[in-house]
This record gives sequence, C-alpha cells and structure tokens, in this order.
Amino acid sequence: MIEFDEFNNPEWALMSQVSRPSRYCGSEWRPSAKISWDDAKLRVCLAFPDVYETGMSYYGFQIIEALIQRENYLADRVYCPWPDMQELMLSRNIPLTSTEHKRPVKDFDVLAFTLPHETSYTNILSMLLLSGVSVLNCARDENSPIVIAGGYGAYTPAVLERFIDVFGVGEAEALLPSLLPVVEGMRGRPRDEVLKAVAELPGFYVPSCYSGGVIERQYSEDFFTLSSMIVPSVSIVHDRAAVELFRGCGRGCRFCQAGMVNRPVRERPESEAAKSIMDIISSTGWEEAGLLSLASCDYSGIETLIDDLSPLLNERHSKLSLPSLRMDGFSVGLAEKLEGLRSKHGGITFAPEAGTQRLRDVINKGITEDMITGCLKEIFSRGWERVKLYFMMGLPTETDDDLDAIAEISHSTLKLARSMGRKRATVSVSVSGFVPKAHTPFQWERQNSIDELREKGRRIKSQVHDRNISVNYHEPEQTFLEGVLSRGDRRTGDVIFRAWETGAGFDNWTEHFDLQRWLEAFEHCGVDPENYTRERDEAEALPWDFVNVGVSKRFLLNERHRAYRGELTQDCRSGCAACGIGCVKN
Repeated sequence: MIEFDEFNNPEWALMSQVSRPSRYCGSEWRPSAKISWDDAKLRVCLAFPDVYETGMSYYGFQIIEALIQRENYLADRVYCPWPDMQELMLSRNIPLTSTEHKRPVKDFDVLAFTLPHETSYTNILSMLLLSGVSVLNCARDENSPIVIAGGYGAYTPAVLERFIDVFGVGEAEALLPSLLPVVEGMRGRPRDEVLKAVAELPGFYVPSCYSGGVIERQYSEDFFTLSSMIVPSVSIVHDRAAVELFRGCGRGCRFCQAGMVNRPVRERPESEAAKSIMDIISSTGWEEAGLLSLASCDYSGIETLIDDLSPLLNERHSKLSLPSLRMDGFSVGLAEKLEGLRSKHGGITFAPEAGTQRLRDVINKGITEDMITGCLKEIFSRGWERVKLYFMMGLPTETDDDLDAIAEISHSTLKLARSMGRKRATVSVSVSGFVPKAHTPFQWERQNSIDELREKGRRIKSQVHDRNISVNYHEPEQTFLEGVLSRGDRRTGDVIFRAWETGAGFDNWTEHFDLQRWLEAFEHCGVDPENYTRERDEAEALPWDFVNVGVSKRFLLNERHRAYRGELTQDCRSGCAACGIGCVKN
C-alpha cells in the first residue's frame, strides 16, 4: 500500500471529503523530466482560474509551459479548487500547491494567471487567498511572487488593476522571451524595481508604474510548435491531442473579439502541422487530435492535411476533429472526410448566429440563405441525422422577425431532413445572449437587459413545438454579469472584490452563480451596473483605449457604420480592409 506524506502533500488527507478528488491527484504523464526546484534559475507557476478538467483542456497552457521550459526555467501549474476543497483548505490552513512539484504557490517567483473569461475573475481572488498571497497588489511584500495576467482579459485590464501586478498584452511567444530574463536577472532586488523594469518592456502594463501612453499588443509571425503534450491522468473536457493550424481570422465578424485582437492571419505550414499531430499522437497515445483555430476550415492546406493524415491515423485507430464548421458545401465535405475516421456518423454543428439574412449581414457573418439550405441538404444526403445550430439574441438592430426566424430555421431544417429520408433526425438549437466586447465594432452597443434576454429566449422557445427540436438559451443573469465585467473600469474591480468577500466564486457555473450577491455588491460600492451595459457615445473615452491591439479605432467605427447600413466587409485575405494591423506573410 502506498503511504502518502501528508506534510508534503496535505491535500491527500482531504480526498475522501471532497467531490471529484481526481482533480487534485496530479500523476500526469509528461514528455520530459521536470526541472529540479533547487536548480531552477526562475520558477513560474501558471494559474488557471477554473477546475482542473477545464484548465487542462486549455491548449495555451501547454504552449506556455513548453516555452518556459525551453529556456531552462521551471514551469508548473495550478488550478482553482472546487468550493468544498477551498473550505477544507481554509479551515485547516493548508496552502494551495502546484500540480507537479507540490510546492506552495507563494514560493514561486512568478504567478501567471490566464484570463479565459470574465466570470472567472472571483476565482483569481480565491486562488490568491488560498496561496497566502495578498489579494490586493498594494499589500504584497518582498516575498510575494510577481502576479502576472494574460489572455483576453488583459485587453481590458482596468477591471483587475487592484489585484494583478503585471498585464501581458499579446502572445506568449512575443512576451515571454523579454519578460523572463528580466525577472530572473532581478531576483533578490526590491519588488518595485522589478516592476519598473518590466514596465519598460513592450507589451506590459504595470498599473503601479503607469504614467500614461499606449500599451502595444505584441505578436509573433511564428508560433510555437509542440511535439508532445502533458497527458492528464483523469478525463478532461477536451481529452485529445491538439495542433494550432493558424492564428487570427480574416472574416471580420463584428461581434467577435477573438477575430479582431488576434490579427493578422498567420498559417502554420501544412508539413509542420502534420508532423506535430503525428509526433503528439505517437508520444502520448491519444486517440483523437483536434485541429484548432478560430475558423479551422479556412486553413489553406486543410484538404491536403486531412488526406495526408488519414491513412497514418487509421493505422493508429485515431481520429481528427474540427472545432468549427462553416455552413457551406466545402465544410461538409471536410466533415465527411473526418467522419471516415470514425465508426459511424455523429452529430454536426454549425453557427448561423442570426435567423435572417439582414441580421447576418449586420454582423458580417458572410453566409446566405442559399448557403444554409445547400449545406443542410449536403449533410442529410451524406447521412447525418443530428444537427446542432448556434444563434445569438440581442444583436444590434434585432427585431422580432429576426428572433422568429430562428424557430423557422429550426423547423425547416427538420422538415428538410425528413423529406430526404432522415426520419430520426433531431435539431438542437442553442441561443446565447449577445455581449458587446471591447476592441470590436460593437464595443459601443447597448446590451439587452436580463428581462429582455429572458423574454426573447422564451419567445423563441414558445414557437418550437416539435419534440425532435430542442431549444436552450443561456442564463440571462450570467450574460448580464459578463457584459458588465467585459466593459468595466476600476470601479468594477471594487465590485468584484465585494462580491468575492461575500461568497462569489465559480460564477460561470450555474449552480454557484448568485445574481443577488452581485447586485448587493454593486449597491454596496455605489456602482450602477447599467452604466456598463448602456450604449456608449462614439466620442467618449473608453476604459481600454490605452491598449492598442493593432486594429484601429477608426476601422472599428467604420465597421459599426457599415453594420447599420447592412454592408458586408470581405475577408481580409481576399483584399485588405485597412484595419490597421498590417500584414505578414503566411
């Protein structure tokens, strides 16, 4: 029988008292030996503000850890414990420790959070508390790690200024090579000197040292290639190998923050992508590989890549998956090739986003009624019977006709399937509330209220009567909070702190989200949440204006005006739309 040392691994003593103890076991397989704690010239702990099975599905962590280790620095990870474990750890004064080295998080030189979504912000505070690191950056002492944050939340940093020491604005490949040597070289120096040195580097925003000016997003023409990955010992959300085909997106959907802030489009060579997939599959034993990008079907070498990989993966009884498909015949053809690597047809997912052609033109979706109909005919003729469709409600200029069209598309899809002999066909419809995001053409738009979104969701659902069509809409309360935090300012940080103090956490999990707690926090701080969901004047200063993501404000305004005129903007790979970012060669 294995006897665990509870002093070095105190969480083991709590395993029988918490749900899903596998979240805390570690015991992962990794492609290379760990760097010794004592020999490391710099120690970095990557922190994901959600549970292990969600965080281990985040491809970015695999890249960042490999980048850090390549420079011979120590990299480890930590995830947010579930509330039952948090309670036990606090009651027994057990500190949060890293996944592999089982070292207290507070002992690392750098604690680096990724910011995947706004409703995870309270978890950051919980993790700091559990680590023994002051939640407020102004109260940290010389022994505290430098707390860094990156990801999409770093593009609107004012919300978290009270809690984060340094924001990295841009891509890890462009930021880490300059950051890590500076922090290493200043180990043992006063904390404020380290922060001042980091503030001089391009792409880093240090609130305590900021005296004005623009923070420029950093990106790299080349991006890191993985030859292996860390394999979890338990099932995770996306339990598969992965390779990033390209970064950026040229389609210009006006609601999409990722498509704007990740420009320009940069493709990985097809031979490099194929080698990465086979290297990872061979070294890890995963039976599925995901081809990742914002719009993977747009990868110029996608057909060749799938054709080249199919026989190799068949030999290993492995399969490929695409996370996103466009509604056109080309995408359906790709999907069928991928299904050829499976034993039978599964479901297939598309995102029309809006019910009418008019509204799809407003958001620059770039798909027509004929494309939708033609795509559906293709999938039913090729054997699919389960279709999932994603839509949004609350989009700018939306009318009741646009909402009613969602139900109409659902019914017409099922009717078409039955007419083509797919008697067991089902249609699953998912509708989410539109959230205006910073650095997009819709960053000035008003967000629908909770009551408006609930009424719209109910309207769509009430018009669907066939039992083979299911309709679900995202909780309007959570959409409301996401909207407030995504366009917040420093005062919003006060609200986050208050909500967390009164018990908020895991706000992206429906079973833990409590709107009333947040409303009380807004009231306590004297902050009106509707000030953040209102329409913004185009001339007013925005809390994130000092962050330059490369896409110009002039371009975003022009795209907003084109939206209201119902004008489409072509894919930037077909012709430059003068967004301001410039271009690099693929």
